[in-house]
Amino acid sequence: MAFYVVLIVAVAAERLAELVVSRRNLAWARRHGGREHGFGHYPFMVVLHIGLLAACLVEAPHRSFVPALGWPMLAVVLLAQALRWWCITILGPRWNTRIIVIPGLALVDGGPYRWMRHPNYLAVVIEGIALPLVHTAWITAVVFTVTNAGLLRVRISSENAALTRALTETPPPPTSPAQEVA
Repeated sequence: MAFYVVLIVAVAAERLAELVVSRRNLAWARRHGGREHGFGHYPFMVVLHIGLLAACLVEAPHRSFVPALGWPMLAVVLLAQALRWWCITILGPRWNTRIIVIPGLALVDGGPYRWMRHPNYLAVVIEGIALPLVHTAWITAVVFTVTNAGLLRVRISSENAALTRALTETPPPPTSPAQEVA
């Protein structure tokens, strides 16, 4: 159980690192005319992701560690993290935990975006199933997966609509030459 607690704390630290990157990218996007869309669901997303980590810690002590399930699920969690950070790296300053789009910018089509439109959400889905199952927290895996499916339906719809609108708009000029370097 101690190893699992360390894993959950590591995932929480990773989420905090994401928020630092997201805040920096939000400032960059706003300087370049970025607009937020679908902000109404964002607080629910935050609560859901915090709830996932908390529920893992609440349920896992009541479950046995099953090595035949736990070790493969740990590998899946690590692969989901790799996919998430690949997405973050490929999107660069465009990546955000919020839906922020800059009018007129073409869609990114490199990295995992070559094969799918929302690979970061695939990483979220995979992690939401695998992280609880590392320590057999199957109720958490089911509840998160079902709840996340509803939230992702709203989020992806909002993101797709925002991207479609942004692709047809002309980007505003930057306010200073220094912003072009960012």
